[in-house]
Amino acid sequence: MAELRHSSSVGARASSSPMKRDEDASPLIHGTTHDDDHRHHFSRDRDRSFWSFLSDDPRVFSLLNSKISLFLIAVFAIVGLISAFSIFNRLNAPYLCKKDGIVLHCPHVNEAPSLWENPYSATTSWKPCAERRDNGISDLPPENETNGYIFIHAEGGLNQQRIAICNAVAVAKIMNATLILPVLKQDQIWKDQTKFEDIFDVDHFIDYLKYDVRIVRDIPEWFTDKSELFTSIRRTVKNIPKYAPAQFYIDNVLPRIKEKKIMALKPFVDRLGYDNVPPEINRLRCRVNYHALKFLPEIEEMSDLLVSRMRNRTGVSNPYMALHLRFEKGMVGLSFCDFVGTRDEKARMGEYRKKEWPRRYKNGSHLWQLALQKRKEGRCPLEPGEVAVILRAMGYPKETQIYVASGQVYGGQNRMAPLKNMFPSLVTKEELATKEELDGFRKHVTSLAALDFLVCLKSDVFVMTHGGNFAKLIIGARRYMGHLHKSIKPDKGLMSKSFGDPYMGWATFVEDVIVTHQTRTGLPEETFPNYDLWENPLTPCMCRA
Repeated sequence: MAELRHSSSVGARASSSPMKRDEDASPLIHGTTHDDDHRHHFSRDRDRSFWSFLSDDPRVFSLLNSKISLFLIAVFAIVGLISAFSIFNRLNAPYLCKKDGIVLHCPHVNEAPSLWENPYSATTSWKPCAERRDNGISDLPPENETNGYIFIHAEGGLNQQRIAICNAVAVAKIMNATLILPVLKQDQIWKDQTKFEDIFDVDHFIDYLKYDVRIVRDIPEWFTDKSELFTSIRRTVKNIPKYAPAQFYIDNVLPRIKEKKIMALKPFVDRLGYDNVPPEINRLRCRVNYHALKFLPEIEEMSDLLVSRMRNRTGVSNPYMALHLRFEKGMVGLSFCDFVGTRDEKARMGEYRKKEWPRRYKNGSHLWQLALQKRKEGRCPLEPGEVAVILRAMGYPKETQIYVASGQVYGGQNRMAPLKNMFPSLVTKEELATKEELDGFRKHVTSLAALDFLVCLKSDVFVMTHGGNFAKLIIGARRYMGHLHKSIKPDKGLMSKSFGDPYMGWATFVEDVIVTHQTRTGLPEETFPNYDLWENPLTPCMCRA
């Protein structure tokens, strides 16, 4: 309509300006004759008679008026059809696929050739370089010259404990102290009492690090009151800040160790920084994580069996995906995000949050805005249905073999239904192995977690759905192994915008997903200030090939 308005106004100016120009110019024209005057008047009379003819003949006027009306009707009809077609497409755009009860139906996406592997150039540009030194020359002082002994409780779940063990070795190196084999503290959530030797190969751990740090299995015999080490505040260093620099240990912790000879460090969760320690210390942490800490042979063997079954579920060798699904009730509650559910379900979740986190819950009035903000920032766990849509948009077909590492999913089978219906070849370790095969690992929850860890680590594609130590340790280890296999880290912030756009078509959504995640597959990535060593070990622990 803007173009029509513009052209009509131009036409108006064109029709009126010649007369005005003639009228204004005539007094300035010299040498005009009577004949010129006569011709001028004759022309005006002829124009006047033409317009008079149009206005006096009703048939001509009616014909002209009907043609204009038909033209306008045709224009409006075309515009209306285009608008209706656009609105129809928007209303039927399956941006989150079409929902049929608890089943999602998504359009087909062609399978990309790079669906199961990273580009060759990325997998040949870097190599691991944190292995034990080949020369076998130790720079450790004699045993009687140690500055003292340090002892830690590795708290939390298996992966938090793993990080604490790596940090303990690094801190012992910084202070030239002897490390007493860490104790895996009983976790308040998992209620597990696993010992170090129940999950890790102790002999390999001590032997592999013998040129870096002196490690002993138990508290020295000359220290008779062992209970004091667990309970006495005089034997505990408690003021260590999170992500402390190496210099903090030298200035504040080492003097107390020299004085007391044996000290416990607690709490010890995330008590050593990354970019504020020497590069060789970070390299040592990688050496512990990727080389010294090995699971027991029976755990390794069972994980290999599960991997073999995943690769042969179709009767022929096939790749498989490992999905770390973080949607347990505790995770959903702690996130304080809003999820699809009935009014009754939301009310029960509100009561649960109020009971478990009363200080954060307060009166609940601020939680809706908080939930919206967290979702926009990509800080909410992905729901199983959202994961299914993202994977389909990436091009993974219905036949994809998926191993799920997860606790009990909040919402049960109804919540899992969209994912299971879109990818029916989805299994857990309980479905891959017999009850008898897993019985030997059930006495220690961390043993079951170790099986999930190894099956995910060895998968062709790993997909995380929320943060946490498990996911970042998997992604970091796969990067350290040479970036060979894809480790997909969804952009939850961008995905939340796409899921919330009712006018986004499927083709646009697919393009957004593919373009966004081209660089979020565990490719080489330079480290940056305050980087997380466990997720990205590139700079301190890898060398250019």
